[in-house]
Amino acid sequence: MNILECKNLTKTYGSGSNKVIALDGVNLALEKGSFTAVVGASGSGKSTLLHMLGGVDRPTKGNIYIEDTDISTLSLEQLAVFRRRKVGLVYQFYNLIPTLNVRKNILLPILLDGQKPDEDRFEKITSALGLTDRLKHLPKELSGGQQQRVAIARSLIYQPAILLADEPTGNLDRKNSQETMELLKFSNQQYQQTILLITHDEKIALMADRILTLEDGKIIRDEVVS
Repeated sequence: MNILECKNLTKTYGSGSNKVIALDGVNLALEKGSFTAVVGASGSGKSTLLHMLGGVDRPTKGNIYIEDTDISTLSLEQLAVFRRRKVGLVYQFYNLIPTLNVRKNILLPILLDGQKPDEDRFEKITSALGLTDRLKHLPKELSGGQQQRVAIARSLIYQPAILLADEPTGNLDRKNSQETMELLKFSNQQYQQTILLITHDEKIALMADRILTLEDGKIIRDEVVS
């Protein structure tokens, strides 16, 4: 079962001689529970693809279906709600709210929605990510690796359709990078969480089950990792 599908996804910037084609007719399908890495040189279209899939930016042409919802047709307000509920985002720089403790940072998507947290799921996730004794701490009281764990927990709390990770190890040393990837792999296997990971690190990409290579806005290679 495909949980995400892109059809003829195209993104251009500028016009005439200044026109830049960031994505060029990309067709892509991700199965539920899959773990896919996207690699490519700087300027290949990796970040643009992630922004399109996360609803952060809109395509110039084409469609993006997540759980059969065409997000390219949603209004800005509808898109914001859909993104909060259905798309988990993990960035290189964590994007935690400095004035909120770990518990509130993790629960932020649910609190913004005015929903009651599922305490059982919260406890399972924070326990699995080793955050149980850090829930009252502020982000500044955590190491980089711990802050990234909080970001991963926040991305999982709403049981999103897809988790998008944008260079999640780019700001970490090798030990914490390895740990972060193991946690993402754990969430993929334990919760059947569908993950799309953007990375420039080939060793990181090899921890996924499938590797897509982008070049000049096109998918030029699609490999299954054995």
